[in-house]
Amino acid sequence: MTRRERLMATLKGEPVDRPPVSFYEINGLDEDPHDQDPFNIYNHPSWQPLIELAREKSDRIVMRGAVFNSVQPDPVADLADSETTVCGDRSFTIHRIRIDPHRVLTMQTRKDKDVNTIWTTEHLLKTKEDLEAFLELPPVRPHDRVDKNSVLKAEAELGDSGIVMMDTPDPLCLAASLFDLGTFTILALTEQKLFHRLLERFAEFLYPTIQKAARELPGRLWRIYGPEYASPPYLPPDLFRDYVCRYDQPIVDMIKQHGGYARIHSHGNLNAILDHIAAMNVDGLDPIEPPPQGDVQLDYVRRHYGKEWVLFGNLQISDIENLPTPQFATQVSQALEQGTRYPGRGFVLMPTACPYGRILEPLTLDNYIKMIDIIETGF
Repeated sequence: MTRRERLMATLKGEPVDRPPVSFYEINGLDEDPHDQDPFNIYNHPSWQPLIELAREKSDRIVMRGAVFNSVQPDPVADLADSETTVCGDRSFTIHRIRIDPHRVLTMQTRKDKDVNTIWTTEHLLKTKEDLEAFLELPPVRPHDRVDKNSVLKAEAELGDSGIVMMDTPDPLCLAASLFDLGTFTILALTEQKLFHRLLERFAEFLYPTIQKAARELPGRLWRIYGPEYASPPYLPPDLFRDYVCRYDQPIVDMIKQHGGYARIHSHGNLNAILDHIAAMNVDGLDPIEPPPQGDVQLDYVRRHYGKEWVLFGNLQISDIENLPTPQFATQVSQALEQGTRYPGRGFVLMPTACPYGRILEPLTLDNYIKMIDIIETGF
């Protein structure tokens, strides 16, 4: 089978020659070792072998945003006056939203040259009063177009080596990211009517563009991220139903209406919310982290939900970076065994995340190579 055929057959629940293996964000297409931007970690020579391995050997799943171009969406960019400055090895962005002549909400983020992530150093909403003020602002209009060309271009470049996965936050992701985690959990628990108003605001922003993307780009895999904000221990399962299922069900329905495949992304504990996820009639789940990062084993999810879902996981990125390769090989074999032990729709071997430091350590590269060796020769 070609790598594209293998992935599409897995999504459809059809037989495959072997389980696909994805490196998640590392796909060999989006990492540009020739881009000399000082904030591009992939121009360090240590990354080149892994980029080539992903390009030549992995079953490539390339993410493209449905609503936001970035994997880390900025929910206030259209409302704020923003300013970015570079100081040495760091880039700082500040957003300012003027509520009235006497009140300004501010949010600050930081990016470090040697770390491929964005840190929020000051969250926009700090109190209940900030939330109430934010809700009085005029709503942001939904985006009126879908960037089909970026999807079609990626698919053309991939050819038979993989597929494009549409990527979208859910309303909860956009809402929760406005607060620090402590403030979010307190307000989500104690001010539920107010929090629903915030979720409804983001739903009205997201839904039209997702519907348009699902219609104009049918039959693709989608990833919906954000549900983990309402998983235990942050919030109780009944609020997962209220804050995730209520607002994500329309997204799942839009995707499936046009022949797409809806995959829920939720780190951490799953045991108490698996039935709620199942009730949404989704097609897949990732990353299914094993204990102690999560609270359920992969074979349990395969046994109870695998007939309907494609399961993606369940290799910890910390294990890829830290375990001696013989020990990591045992983890890979265990994930493959558990992910295919019972009859089911399909399993994709995949890490829970990817390295984000400028220098890729030799041990990390060796463990990625071992993933490919096992899937090609040992399964």
